[in-house]
Amino acid sequence: MELLYENELIYGRLLTIDQPHLIERYNRALTAFGYSGTELKQFNIDRTGFSPEIAEELKDLSYLDPNGVNRRFIILTPAQADLPVVHTQFSNTSQLMYEFFSSNARAINALTIKDVLYGEIEDSVSVVNDIEDLLSINQVEFRVLSAQNVMGQAAELRLLVDRLQSEPDAWRDDGLINRMVELAKVTGDIRENSLVPDKVIFRHRAYWTSHFGGTYVFVDENTTTVIGDPSAPGFRRSRPWQVNYISIQDAEQVFQFLAATSRVELPRASWIEQSGYLENRGEMIIRHLIQTFEPDRDLRNIDHIWLQTWIHANAASINHEGTWPFLNAAKREIGQTGQLNLAEIEPKRRFLVVRAAPRHPDAWLVNQLISDFVPWDFLSRYVFNKPGFYADYETWKPAYQEHVVDILKSKYLKDKEGLRKKMYGLG
Repeated sequence: MELLYENELIYGRLLTIDQPHLIERYNRALTAFGYSGTELKQFNIDRTGFSPEIAEELKDLSYLDPNGVNRRFIILTPAQADLPVVHTQFSNTSQLMYEFFSSNARAINALTIKDVLYGEIEDSVSVVNDIEDLLSINQVEFRVLSAQNVMGQAAELRLLVDRLQSEPDAWRDDGLINRMVELAKVTGDIRENSLVPDKVIFRHRAYWTSHFGGTYVFVDENTTTVIGDPSAPGFRRSRPWQVNYISIQDAEQVFQFLAATSRVELPRASWIEQSGYLENRGEMIIRHLIQTFEPDRDLRNIDHIWLQTWIHANAASINHEGTWPFLNAAKREIGQTGQLNLAEIEPKRRFLVVRAAPRHPDAWLVNQLISDFVPWDFLSRYVFNKPGFYADYETWKPAYQEHVVDILKSKYLKDKEGLRKKMYGLG
């Protein structure tokens, strides 16, 4: 993974923490979680406060996610709201954290001037043993604490202010007045600064979780759909009257679900021809086949002319595998008729020519699911399915690892928003 780290393809865009007072605050939160404080003078954090350097120091990658549920967080600064989440077992952890930051911006801004916020994104279960445990998670509550108890002191000051205003002789109580002065030195003027988060409960919407080898949960108005490994505990047995279960090995059923719920955009010339989507798929399959047929080949500095020559030289093997000729045939049909008849295409190949409906709220999650059926498209895997990409990366030989890093740097990192907009329609 060192090559990915050096090229900011893993743990990229994190926030560097090197100020002594922030490190001290972080240590207070670590201590509250039962860990000894870090001795590092500098480390990086993501939106949740997770630090890869501290995880390495503690020898515990899950120090903020001990049971894979009830994710912990450490907030040192409002700037964390704009960071990615780089380690989690639930795909919507990032969105939940963002909603918390957005809904409580005033309180977080005020509190982090003097204190660190920490706590848990508390679910209704403490450990996930089966599918029923996942289905029980309908909403989450942010349990928020502050190391110096600024929030508690603000609440106490609020009560004393109320007493002063409501009890005629309260102003004569020197003890009450002195306590208010003492508290105000810590909290400031609570009439101007909100020091208690207002919104802490959020709905747990559609998500992917790493539990049971990878499980998708989609929530619609009248039903919930679980897509995953049929051998997972509780699969097809938990709430069968309410839950639609689909094996992730059943490409036909997965595709029919996505199409029936309008979660995918079917292949039409209106977006296919301008997006470069099929061209990217073609480029990815050729690179994958080169790696498969010639795993030790040095792929540095190859260009499109070299790729075209390789395709001609290996035409028989490429045609036997079938993906490349299928994509070319799909482009021709779309160019001639403006669309593609998916009923005539085998289920697994349908995922080659569709993308998530860009305006659907589950678009990112659907693109992640699609990438599970096209694992050799490392660009889509990296954009939407980093856990899958990192697992794939570990299986590749060094030459292909270097090649993939070079492609991602040149094709994605230079203009991430532009590529996501053009190829996937995502703003």
